[in-house]
Amino acid sequence: MNRKDHIRQAMDKHDKPIAKTTVGKGKNYQSVAEGAGMTAKGRAEYNAKNGSHLQAPQAKGSRHDSFCARMEGVVAHSKGDAPRAKASLKRWHC
Repeated sequence: MNRKDHIRQAMDKHDKPIAKTTVGKGKNYQSVAEGAGMTAKGRAEYNAKNGSHLQAPQAKGSRHDSFCARMEGVVAHSKGDAPRAKASLKRWHC
């Protein structure tokens, strides 16, 4: 199997999205005012549906540093205001 086939297979494995709801009892995502990102319930639902292992925001460490670097790039290169990216940076204490 070549590299493209391997990547395509990995992408096909995780292609079952969940409803992006930010209000009400069954919300899966937080609003921008709440800090953006998925809720614990949303992560659990996505993990169950896709066989994934999404994790909660990390306070420090290599995963934290990597996320902060990626999101700062998103904010820096966005054409608009990027409110969700800024909110996630705040939530991750970047």
